[in-house]
Amino acid sequence: MKHIIRSFVFTGILLILFSAPILAETMYVSDVLKLTVRTGKGQDYKIISVIQSGQTVDVLQPEDKWALVRLNDGKEGWVLTRYLTSKITNNVKLQWLQKKHKVLTVQTATLLEENTKLKGENKNFKTDLNKTQNKAEELNISYEALKTESADYIKLKSKYAKAASQLAEYVEKSELLEKELTKLEFGRTIRWFLAGAGVLLLGFLIGFGTKRQRRRTTLR
Repeated sequence: MKHIIRSFVFTGILLILFSAPILAETMYVSDVLKLTVRTGKGQDYKIISVIQSGQTVDVLQPEDKWALVRLNDGKEGWVLTRYLTSKITNNVKLQWLQKKHKVLTVQTATLLEENTKLKGENKNFKTDLNKTQNKAEELNISYEALKTESADYIKLKSKYAKAASQLAEYVEKSELLEKELTKLEFGRTIRWFLAGAGVLLLGFLIGFGTKRQRRRTTLR
């Protein structure tokens, strides 16, 4: 009975060992153009696949000359160990550099486009800046002219106020003189009137006296 149990245990252990997945090391195909994968350890075995340089494989059973590998598509076969390496191959590096170069080329093109756009915007900015500076100069000239005109206006206003004051004085004096002249003219008119009346009265008296004397002479 014990012998049977031991047999079952031993069989179970074997099943577990053989059914468990084999831990494989990922390696690269070295810098060769192509590497054949065969069904056995030798050049006489059938080729089941051909892999390229830089392609990764899982090494299931490494040996001195040959190694059992699993390909990316799940196939398993034997390849020459000397063509496997744990380092990244130059071919993979080249592909990586080519991809990076492509990305950098796209980024460079984008940067050049942005640079061209920025140059155009900078040119427009300079044009707008020149226009703004010209407008600022024109405004400065207008401001200086306005200051001059304002100063002249203030001077003219002062002169006008002074002239208006003098004119008011002259008008007032003129009105006074006119009143005086009116008084003088009125007095002169009165004097002329009185003088004329006196002359008329004198003439009347002389005429009256002459007529009276003539009458007396006639009566005699």
